[in-house]
Formats: sequence, C-alpha cells, structure tokens
Amino acid sequence: MQNHLSAKLLGEFIGTFAFVFIGAGAAAVIGTGAGLSGIAAIAFAHGLTIMVFAFAYGSVSGAHFNPAVTVGAWTARAISLGEAVAYIICQLVAGACAALLLRAVLGGAATGLGRPELAQGLALGATTLTITPAAGFVIEAVLAFFLVVVVLATAVAGSAGALAPLAIGMTVTLNIMMAGALTGANFNPAISLGPMIATGNFTNAWLYMTAPIVGAIVAALIHKTFKRLAEDETIAARPATAPAE
Repeated sequence: MQNHLSAKLLGEFIGTFAFVFIGAGAAAVIGTGAGLSGIAAIAFAHGLTIMVFAFAYGSVSGAHFNPAVTVGAWTARAISLGEAVAYIICQLVAGACAALLLRAVLGGAATGLGRPELAQGLALGATTLTITPAAGFVIEAVLAFFLVVVVLATAVAGSAGALAPLAIGMTVTLNIMMAGALTGANFNPAISLGPMIATGNFTNAWLYMTAPIVGAIVAALIHKTFKRLAEDETIAARPATAPAE
C-alpha cells in the first residue's frame, strides 16, 4: 500500500529539520578555520544524520531531505511532479525552522549558523586560495551530482538494498571532507537557505540554490541513460526464439 502524502511530508520535514539542525549546528559550533579535524567532524555530523534518518524514513518518503535530490528523482521519473513540489516546499520550510531554532538556542546569529561561504584567502601550504562564484557553482553542482547519482543507483534502483542509507551518508561525508573548506559543501538548497534566512545574509544565494539543481538534473539524465543501456544489453543477450515450423 502506498504511503499517504501527509506521512511522506512529515518524514521529509523531520529528516530535513534534523539534517539542518545537526549539520549546520555542528558547523556553527565548530566554526571555520578549525582545520582538517574540524571539517571531518562537520562532515560526519552531516553524513551520520542523513544515514540515520534515511534508515528511519527511507521506506516512507524515500528520505530525500534535499530539494536537489527531489528534483533528480523527479527528472528520473521516480516521483510525480505534485509530490516533488510538495517535498521541496516541505524541505525548505523545515530548513528555515531548524535554522531559526538554532539562532534561538545559540543566542543569535554571531556564529553564522552554518551559513555557507566561498573560501577567501584560504591557506593551503605555501599558497592561498580564493574560490570565485563560478568555481563555487561548479563545485556545488559536482557534489550534488555525486549525491544524486548514488541516491538513484542505490535507493531508487534498489541495487544496495537495505544498505542504501549507508552509501548515501558516506557520500555526504566524503563530499564535505573534500569541499567543506572551499564552499561549505552544502549541495542542498534547504541547508543553505535556512541559515541565510536566520542570519539575514543572502550572499551568493543564487549559487547555493541553483548549482545543486543543475548537478541533480545531469545526474538523473545520466542515470536514465545507464538504465536504458542496461535494458538494451539485457534484451540483446536474450536467446533468439526459434521460428515456428
């Protein structure tokens, strides 16, 4: 029996709320400039939260917790347009609510509440690195591409079975370890917009809202191509039917 939309939306709200509250909360508490150990802690806070709540609500809503994942699922025809729109609205509202609660419990927005920023003068050995908006767009799009590819290949296609949440959580963790110091590695419009609303700072909002969507659409198109090629190979491998005498 199909889950009612209200149950799916409740699962998406709780999962996204937890992801933003714990993930952005970890980024706010640990702060920038914490070095590799700090980035690793933030990465695991995000990845483990996604994994736990994907185990909890994957069978209910699909555990998207990310508008980019929802767009990817819709592009891959794994979800209807009506459900996709409802999911995205729910995720964005949950992200805003979580960020506002963070602002309340942390006594204001001085910590930044995990709002993503492009690196400026980042020290890397003997050199420094500044991420331009164009480079940041590419990074966020690629990270979203990786995530959506894994979601479609494991959770949607069912290739990983009950281990899909583990694969998804580890993808989030690895993405943040690689690019956390460069762009914040959000690749999720909900966890970007929420802290922006709570801090009142919308710098580069266009980048963090659109880049993950672009990456998700590309991932879905490639997923559909792989699926079609696999089906063609399966048909070609079938033995020819003997002609009737």
